[in-house]
Amino acid sequence: MQRLSVLLPTPNGCYDYLSTEPLSPGRLVQVPFGRRQPWGVVWNQKPDLTVPESKLKSIILAPDFLPLSPDNLTFISWVARYTVSPMGMVLKMALIPDPNKVSRHPLDFASPNPKNTNVTFSPAQQVAVQSLQQYGQNGFDVSLLDGVTGSGKTEVYFERIAQALQTPGQILVLLPEITLTTAWLNRFRDRFGVAPAVWHSALTPHQRRDTWRAVLSGQARVVVGARSALFLPFQRLNLIVVDEEHDPSYKQEDGILYQARDMAIVRAKLANCQIILASATPSVETYCNVQSGRFHHVILPERFAGASFPDIQIADMRHREKGPVRFISSDLKSALMENLVRKEQSLLFINRRGYAPLVLCRACGERIKCPHCSAWLVEHRRSGFLQCHHCGFTRPIPTECPTCHEKDSLISCGPGVERIYEEVLSLFPNARTEMTSSETMTNPKLFQALSERILANEVDILIGTQILAKGHNFPNLTLVGVIDADMGLAGGDLRAGERTFQLLHQVMGRAGRQQKSGRAILQSYSPDNLIIQALQKNDRSRFLTEEIESRKLLQMPPFGRLAAVIVSSKNQEQAYQTARQLARTFPVLPTITVLGPVAAPLAVLRGKYRFRLLIKSDKATPIQNILHTWLHQQKIPTSVDVRLDIDPYSFF
Repeated sequence: MQRLSVLLPTPNGCYDYLSTEPLSPGRLVQVPFGRRQPWGVVWNQKPDLTVPESKLKSIILAPDFLPLSPDNLTFISWVARYTVSPMGMVLKMALIPDPNKVSRHPLDFASPNPKNTNVTFSPAQQVAVQSLQQYGQNGFDVSLLDGVTGSGKTEVYFERIAQALQTPGQILVLLPEITLTTAWLNRFRDRFGVAPAVWHSALTPHQRRDTWRAVLSGQARVVVGARSALFLPFQRLNLIVVDEEHDPSYKQEDGILYQARDMAIVRAKLANCQIILASATPSVETYCNVQSGRFHHVILPERFAGASFPDIQIADMRHREKGPVRFISSDLKSALMENLVRKEQSLLFINRRGYAPLVLCRACGERIKCPHCSAWLVEHRRSGFLQCHHCGFTRPIPTECPTCHEKDSLISCGPGVERIYEEVLSLFPNARTEMTSSETMTNPKLFQALSERILANEVDILIGTQILAKGHNFPNLTLVGVIDADMGLAGGDLRAGERTFQLLHQVMGRAGRQQKSGRAILQSYSPDNLIIQALQKNDRSRFLTEEIESRKLLQMPPFGRLAAVIVSSKNQEQAYQTARQLARTFPVLPTITVLGPVAAPLAVLRGKYRFRLLIKSDKATPIQNILHTWLHQQKIPTSVDVRLDIDPYSFF
């Protein structure tokens, strides 16, 4: 009998077991664990020889699968150390339930054909293809594929994929949104003859199991997926692509908190392969790495086939017309009418779901709040409910004020996507109008059907949220109207300005992507704001220069490090006292500043009171080691939850 250390997908991690046969690190095994029989992985650490063999249980099953590669094992332990998370919980993201369960369907993952020669590149695209090929010849390399919207970045990295397919190994492409997958898959199928393997949350259990096993066996040569695809058991990666690398949805905000773009770079380094970061609006972190020479810079400066970026106009909403409340300005209304006459398509963008973000009583001033969160309930008039967008609580829209019981006193304040849809129907009753958000597009098939209607010119005016902001190519869409360009600028969020610039630049880039000229209208109450001005002038350099100088002055990322500590409990006093204790006991170091504790901006979430600390340090300080040691010295009440967020992206 042989003693083996097995890592289980639990917070406590490794346990020792007995095996009748030698098993190498990375082998999948099923073991007894209390009343359960979970799957784990033979780990490369020495068993505890002080435990008598009589107290050890035996491995139940060790199927004849290929083991997880050393790269996978190293990646799991690296992510655990970096995020200060239990290694077993990181392993949980890399495993699937019942991996030994036999599929009723044969695995069908045909290899893409890299030899499709019916591709025409512009001179700039050809230079980009050659540069990426050159940079990818020497193992690990990070290249930013930086191209304006509509410049053909996807075709360029498709060509790099075609080159990589002619050598052994696997390719991973990360996309930020599940709704982008269908259009992307169609383009991939047109280019390579077959679809790649797909990985996202909408897969059925047997699809997930089949795909996971196809990746482990190497049969799946190309995988496209959301951020969780990063943890699939690739045998040998030889190329990673992170499309829309700037997108904030690459940051995992529950469970293990990690930034998928950054972890993808680590994975590429461990696999000694090239990684391509593609974006029209690179993140500040990526742009600084380009400036310092750590990343290569591959530029596509112009739109494909001579198309031009849309003309951008600001509608100053401080001087609104008198009369009924309208959220569509006269400038935007006139532009929509012109587009209807020309039989061209228009997109109205507002990044707010529902009908109205606030419902209040005119009689007593009561604002209807969520009973479990410190947030207002959002009116969803179509479904007849008020909903909390944080915990999911819903209640029917009341007919009277729940506080003073005055009838017909409730009014809806502010616009959401449903309210803009209602206004468009009243202004243009004969226009073919569609509304879309994450609540209406619940799976890729629904978005594919909508895309087909748009491409068939069966839609005149499209109204939507950020689900429409990136990755879509609608040739007849020539007008983009942004209802509230200032929406993302409020608050003290470190990345609020960056996110606003990226999102609005991306959504404006949906207009005029073919030979037809495009235009965009930004409705703003602060038209002199630096970000609004940079957007109007399409001056990305000015925005980045100002943003980088501001971060450098304050020693904020990427010039310094941040770690958030979030303390929560159903008992407000206990949460606050625990947070104070954590602040008092943090090591006093000249390179570290502890800010807080303060009540979180969202002070109550799902019935728990929340307090935050922010740890700020220079880049050289080993912040993870300090946090790990400090937390393990604390006595945290069982009723209090403490979470660490290394490199936080949201501060709610």
